[in-house]
Amino acid sequence: MKIGVIGCGAIGSVLCKFIDKELKDSKLVAICDIDKKKAEKLSNSLKSKPEITDIGSLIKKSDLIVEAVSPSIVKQVLEKCIKNKKHLMVMSVGGLIQDMGLLKKLTARLFIPSGAICGIDGVKAAAIEKISSAAITSTKSPKSLEGAPYIIKNKIDLRKIRKKTKIFEGNALEAIKGFPANVNVSAVLSLAGIGAKKTKVKVVVDPKTKRNVHEIEVIGSFGKLTAKVENVVSPLNPKTSHLAVLSACATLKRLTGHVKIGN
Repeated sequence: MKIGVIGCGAIGSVLCKFIDKELKDSKLVAICDIDKKKAEKLSNSLKSKPEITDIGSLIKKSDLIVEAVSPSIVKQVLEKCIKNKKHLMVMSVGGLIQDMGLLKKLTARLFIPSGAICGIDGVKAAAIEKISSAAITSTKSPKSLEGAPYIIKNKIDLRKIRKKTKIFEGNALEAIKGFPANVNVSAVLSLAGIGAKKTKVKVVVDPKTKRNVHEIEVIGSFGKLTAKVENVVSPLNPKTSHLAVLSACATLKRLTGHVKIGN
């Protein structure tokens, strides 16, 4: 399988190295990033020496495209994958729930890792019947939330927060717009369950925590599901949980081992 990775940042670089080293029946053929020097450095560190190209060329060269940038680019990538009938794995799941109509046009396969949370299989099972409520509370350190649009818009001084404080409450669609790099887990939950507008999200700042904590509660005809994950943050990016990266690696390993795509 020929794989192309869009994004050479914290997540993308780890995925590229994983593909290069661990996926024996696949090859990393192309990468791209807005920072060409970053892409060149990554390519030179890999034995496969993937070509550095633009998004359009990468998609044409690859059987499977991996998006690892931000929700803002997902629509563009998805549209090109639909046009070229290419398979896609999305890391920035928040970009999907902002334009659900595009998903109906898919003719290839879309892969969505479970990310930094667990219990998604249970939520999917519950959705076969009726889910009456779905909620997720994400607790993070002030540093991990720096630069989020919601923080900037509301002029929240994270340095002044001395105790555990709820700073946001809304639905998953609103959460993704306010925290595009922080709460993709809410988008994953909403896709597995009752949708972005019905999935409730709380964002909590805790200056004492060194982990990204996600707590899920889903209630339905099946009963009640609760799950809590205390994630170690990625050593490369405090906004990203290490489990999210591992989840993507596991997804790639599973699909390349059992699904034949391309030649």
